[in-house]
Amino acid sequence: MSQGRPVDAALLKQFAPLDGMKKENQSALARKVFVREMDAGRLIFKQGDTEKRTIWVVSGSVELREDERTVGVIKGGTPEARNPLPTKLPREVSARALDNVEFLSIDSELLDVMITWDQTGSYEVSDLQSQFQGTEGDDWMTTLLQSRAMQRIPPANIQAIFLRMQRMPHRAGDVIIRQGAEGDYFYAIVTGKCSVTRETPLNKEGIKLAELGVGDTFGEEALISEAKRNATVTMLTEGVLMRLKKEDFRELMNEPLLQWVTPEQAEQLVAKKSGVWLDVRLPSEYQNLAVEGAVNVPLYFIRLKLSALDKSKPYVVYCDTGRRSSAAAFILVEKGYDAYVLKGGLSSMERGLTRAATV
Repeated sequence: MSQGRPVDAALLKQFAPLDGMKKENQSALARKVFVREMDAGRLIFKQGDTEKRTIWVVSGSVELREDERTVGVIKGGTPEARNPLPTKLPREVSARALDNVEFLSIDSELLDVMITWDQTGSYEVSDLQSQFQGTEGDDWMTTLLQSRAMQRIPPANIQAIFLRMQRMPHRAGDVIIRQGAEGDYFYAIVTGKCSVTRETPLNKEGIKLAELGVGDTFGEEALISEAKRNATVTMLTEGVLMRLKKEDFRELMNEPLLQWVTPEQAEQLVAKKSGVWLDVRLPSEYQNLAVEGAVNVPLYFIRLKLSALDKSKPYVVYCDTGRRSSAAAFILVEKGYDAYVLKGGLSSMERGLTRAATV
């Protein structure tokens, strides 16, 4: 499959529901997609696939097959091709190119978010891109818009988030946040790279935890938990950051994103959906008293341990009060995990507690 050729808004107008979008939003979407090619005989997708892509046939013919039976043929340029190929997941049919085919493929969740905003009349991508100086803002905005976190936030809130953000240019070596300081802003990287380090009693220079690039965000933990900054973030290169004030962050991002559950609801998630209790307190706290069967990943370790968690399972995150667990759940949701916060923390649990072994 080739990388594809660029798309213009005129082509998007040939397909539903793209033809119903505002002209400005069609133009913005056109910059995110390409016309791709597929050789005769190859599969565009197969029956059972779960990838969230919406696909339209531009030219050529595509055969739709259910098991060993042909159930339809979609030819580019026909009325049938105005609509996308079957979108239900898992795919109920396979789509195979009968000849050389050109097609559009768009991330389904991004498409759904943009159409929702378009229909509310409260958000236009091009307006925000011009505010953030055109192409400079394109990559980071696209990355954020495709994140699970943004897709859970009401469209009007997302508009307000972008409009309240402040653009801040920085030089290499600038310290953006310092370990031990009070939390004041949430940050997104527009251009450039940042280094995340944490000072320890044995290493005053700081241990490097991560390197962040365009579209990455940081600074939320201290804003949610009302704690001190737990790491230092420094510009590795010259770049531009967007920042959102603590008050705006808590109003527009934090609360709409988090899902709170009672102990009873949490137990049902764990029992009926193979959920996992996730304890984000310190190991010493966990060893003293914990929910039976819980996994312990301290909040300060959560980003480093993401790869060890299972995205197919819901996580019920808890601490003593809900403060640290809400910060951890925000990070998990932002990275595509299904996370819930135990309302009231460990003190709300009346049963199922045990002295846990070290994990």
